[in-house]
Amino acid sequence: MDSKFRNQIIELEGDSFPSKSYTSLVLKPAYNEAKKNFLKSMLQIHTAHLVMLQEQGLVTEEEAKKIGYAIKNVEVDKLQKGEYDPKFEDLFFQVEHDLIKQAGDIAGNLHIGRSRNDMGIAIYRMTLREKLLDLLDGALHLRKSLIELSKEHIETIMIGYTHTQQAQPTTLGHYLNALTDMLTRDIGRLQSAYQTVNRSSMGAAALTTSGFPISRSRMQELLGFEDIIDNAWDAVSGADYIMETASVVQIAALNLGRSTQDFLLWGTQEFAAFQLAAPYVQISSIMPQKRNPVSIEHMRALLSGVAGDAQTVLTMVHNTPFGDIVDTEDDMQPYLWKAMDRLKGIYQLLSSVLLTMNVDKELLLNRAKESFANVTELADTIVREDGLSFRQAHHIVSGAVTSLTQSGKDSLSNLTLSLVNMYAQKVIGKPLTLTEDTFKNTLNPVSFVHVRTLPGGPAPSRMTTTLKKKNDEQQELLDWIKRKKDALEQYEQELKLHVHQWAKESE
Repeated sequence: MDSKFRNQIIELEGDSFPSKSYTSLVLKPAYNEAKKNFLKSMLQIHTAHLVMLQEQGLVTEEEAKKIGYAIKNVEVDKLQKGEYDPKFEDLFFQVEHDLIKQAGDIAGNLHIGRSRNDMGIAIYRMTLREKLLDLLDGALHLRKSLIELSKEHIETIMIGYTHTQQAQPTTLGHYLNALTDMLTRDIGRLQSAYQTVNRSSMGAAALTTSGFPISRSRMQELLGFEDIIDNAWDAVSGADYIMETASVVQIAALNLGRSTQDFLLWGTQEFAAFQLAAPYVQISSIMPQKRNPVSIEHMRALLSGVAGDAQTVLTMVHNTPFGDIVDTEDDMQPYLWKAMDRLKGIYQLLSSVLLTMNVDKELLLNRAKESFANVTELADTIVREDGLSFRQAHHIVSGAVTSLTQSGKDSLSNLTLSLVNMYAQKVIGKPLTLTEDTFKNTLNPVSFVHVRTLPGGPAPSRMTTTLKKKNDEQQELLDWIKRKKDALEQYEQELKLHVHQWAKESE
């Protein structure tokens, strides 16, 4: 290699760790994320570890007081506002330096039976569990909104679609209730991810635990974890806790993306199912008539971004060695946090958009009345009234409808009992026994909906029962989150009491 070129590189990058490019690309961004997201958890781990070391007789009471006082006096605000200092590889070493500066070399004993490996994983898990609870708050807010909207539109008749074609009459409440069920499954997956995340790696040390008689169970208790990751190698190497969370977030984004596509379509002038409130539309710079539904458009795009960021997490883990390795650590975590923060924001925005939109109930009902989507019930009625097989009834109704559509008469008002009887004569050799009143009632979309009282159906009587159950489930889910938050608040308060006591005894 050209020595001149080599010297230019050294002059530009420096001749000691860390190089300028490594600092700007890796260390500085990681430091900025750490000071914002990790400092609280890091100091809590220092506190808990010190409590455990004293209880286990690995540091004396006097040593614990000195170190504990130093932990209390860590200048959190200064660190959070400060810039990366290349003298320290990362935030951990900077905090350790500050502790030793305050308490003396004895503060180095805070690292007895501990490694940055098990500590780092614990920090990631502590950070992620709080973000999961925050996201669950957002998901439950949207769930409540969907329940209330389902109640409001329990009688809002509309056409349901399969294969993007008119299928059968249903209600907007039925559709929104389906979204609620889908969201509830997303919430269940987030709860499951929380249980996976909320396990302690502390005591695993580098990957083989420690020769010191530390207490892993006490660290679990002090840090508010619900379980211990048993195998020490797994504790510092396993990344499935973050992959599980990323997968859940990705599924939730994909689920919601399908509905936003529906809403965009139904908001067009051609569908005209609803009109968004003014805060959620944007005018055109050239076309005065335009009311662009940009709020929904942005949600659709951002949901794709959420799914993409979650996929980035999964891709970064792919084919990495099963050990402590940077691929699964500082560089990867922010992608998931970004995805979770955006998904929560989307939950909030979608709730606001849906709760304030103006649904044209009359238009939806009239459209349903004119649609051939009602004729499934006609075939069912023929089976019940005339005792025909469903396939025979299907042939009769299908023949009548096909004859109308082929002649350009694509409105249900053109379907008459006499036409149906003409095709009945062809299929079974005689007219049906249906009366004119029964025939007309059968083709009424309101009647179509009201007779579908089976579990999962759109009938208002069934939906009322379903929505009551949804409300009860809502309270259960809120209670679950409250228990988790209360548990985290309790461990934080207990750690603060230890810090307060050390400070008091050191004065």
